[in-house]
Amino acid sequence: MPAVPRTRPVLRRCAGAGAVALALLGAGLPATGAAATAAAAAAAGGKQPDLTRFYRQKARWTACKDGELPKDMQCAKVTVPLDYARPAEGTLDLALSRYRATGESRGSVLLNFGGPGGSGVSQLGLDGKNFMSLTNGYDVVGFDPRGVGRSSPVSCGDGPGQSSDGANDDEPPDVAHPQALMKALKQLTVRCTRNSGPVLSHIGTVNASRDLDVIRQALGDRKLNYLGFSYGTRLGAVYAAQFPHNVGRMALDGVDTLTESLAEQGVAGARGQQTALDDFLDWCVTDLGCPFGQDRRKAGEAVLKLVRSLDEDPVPSDFGGPFTGQDLVDAIGQGLYGKELWPKLERALSSLVDDGDTRGVQNLAAGGHAPPPGRGPDGGLVNSSDIPVDNLSAALMAINCADDPDRPSARQLTSDIARLRKAYEQASPVFGRFRLTQVLLCYGRPRGTDFIRDEVKDVPSARMLLVGTRGDPATPYSWTVETAKRLGPSAVVLDNRGDGHTGYTSSPCVHGKVDDFLLYGTLPADGSSCPADGDGGAVTGSSG
Repeated sequence: MPAVPRTRPVLRRCAGAGAVALALLGAGLPATGAAATAAAAAAAGGKQPDLTRFYRQKARWTACKDGELPKDMQCAKVTVPLDYARPAEGTLDLALSRYRATGESRGSVLLNFGGPGGSGVSQLGLDGKNFMSLTNGYDVVGFDPRGVGRSSPVSCGDGPGQSSDGANDDEPPDVAHPQALMKALKQLTVRCTRNSGPVLSHIGTVNASRDLDVIRQALGDRKLNYLGFSYGTRLGAVYAAQFPHNVGRMALDGVDTLTESLAEQGVAGARGQQTALDDFLDWCVTDLGCPFGQDRRKAGEAVLKLVRSLDEDPVPSDFGGPFTGQDLVDAIGQGLYGKELWPKLERALSSLVDDGDTRGVQNLAAGGHAPPPGRGPDGGLVNSSDIPVDNLSAALMAINCADDPDRPSARQLTSDIARLRKAYEQASPVFGRFRLTQVLLCYGRPRGTDFIRDEVKDVPSARMLLVGTRGDPATPYSWTVETAKRLGPSAVVLDNRGDGHTGYTSSPCVHGKVDDFLLYGTLPADGSSCPADGDGGAVTGSSG
């Protein structure tokens, strides 16, 4: 599942200069869509805009013309307003894909694979086999949210051979010269605005949730049936708060936080990834092929030494530009999202350590392939070959910033940066610096919405299934408990005692329980658990 914040393509130079530099981001972006919608509604005396024409459309399915997608998959598009407060002032097309129900269909189940910034159309094409059981009763539908994939993709203009701030990647700006850093980071912000187009000021989960409801109606479904992973759980929770009476059967796997700031999320993420790395090294040193030897303590030291040496002296890469220690951290993080990836991560690290070959680790960071260069959006759908190379990272940054209301001043952040860096490095000496970048990326952007933190609670919807995995490196189990309490009696928690990010594709027990709910409406008891892999398949009651 694409869920880790891949900031490398957007911030190659800035990461090399140190995450503290991002605190100096100075240029602003347009106001967020949520803020603009609220302002417009207030100006109109609270009158709601007429969205009738969007809710009257029907998705028209045809064979997918994109050669990247499987031949048995169908594609469609749904049109939504760019600005829900001013629906006459522009529209966006959202890309959809589906596998049809194998028998009698009771409607659709929509999937969101996370990110934020992951393409649901592409991911369903790649991983469709994991969801074929749901076609026993549903058309299984993937979609690209606004600003993502084929749906008006945002970009900061990064492509092969092009640096993030228009300068030479081999000469990163010095954190001791803040004016130079501020100039470089202003260039980054201006370029994100220029390359993304108008969708950038209307991106974020609040608007994506409204898009979901238009999609639901276009599919002909009275209620939204939904399976969301990681960030997709945030989107599902926001939908339940905005449209509680339209919630059908909703399952949220790898539950995101609704309340923690980006700074708190980053520390938790760094800590979770460090735990996953420790588990990987415990396994690696039992194999003679482990590139870090068989001494566990020395193996941990070797990983940190390798990261630091590549930050100090990057090596050439086959994909353009230097390969840094932070690039390696990005790749390792991708390889830790499930135990099934560990052998691939071990081989990639061995090639890097033994032969200086970066291709294996870079393929991990790119999700198994290097995306092509692309062009900017124009409101209509784009082909896979035209999706900007940095869309995932640019969308992640834009959506997270639009969803987060915290904007300390540059002076506040500068005075607190030493404490922040210490907290992140204590959470993970390997991942701390990389995760800190996601916190600092929003400074200089407009303040995000308060809606998620203040309004997504005590949701009067149909009951929802929340799956939390104890060994999840990205969304800690505590977030499942916290989010369930916020959502109120509608939330039912399934405790997955296994490891890895999310449980549906890795745990037969979780897979079965989610399918039973989505297909038949059968919910496990709140607090029930699924055992770790290899411990049997029964669901047990919780003792607390």
